[in-house]
Amino acid sequence: MSERRYVLDTNILISIILLASSIPQQAFDKVIAIGKILQSEATLEEIERVIMRSKFDKYLTRAEREIFLNKLKQDSLMIAVNITITDCRDPKDNKFLELALSGNANGIISGDNDLLVLHPFRTIPIVTPRFFLDNDV
Repeated sequence: MSERRYVLDTNILISIILLASSIPQQAFDKVIAIGKILQSEATLEEIERVIMRSKFDKYLTRAEREIFLNKLKQDSLMIAVNITITDCRDPKDNKFLELALSGNANGIISGDNDLLVLHPFRTIPIVTPRFFLDNDV
């Protein structure tokens, strides 16, 4: 079986770093076990910008966040996005759809209803972490 590819939205990644034994963390672990996380410049810039916000200072040191980002980069496959999508009702989420299509993703894992309502997106499943854990996506 070829390596599987998944897009994890920013909220899932934030949940992973804040809640170590959470369902999103379990989904992340499953992705790493069976394949690769896809990232683009736009998605990586967003997670870096969000996780460094001062509101997270009370939960994690800057060093802990940098370690997480470095591990995420190590565990991810960088994809050059070569298409523009405007299908999502939240324009900020189109970058995840663009990444999924550009990177031939097997699925998008998200808790964001703006993405979930598009399931499937051009044959790419968009599922919650719980659904991903319980099913072969």
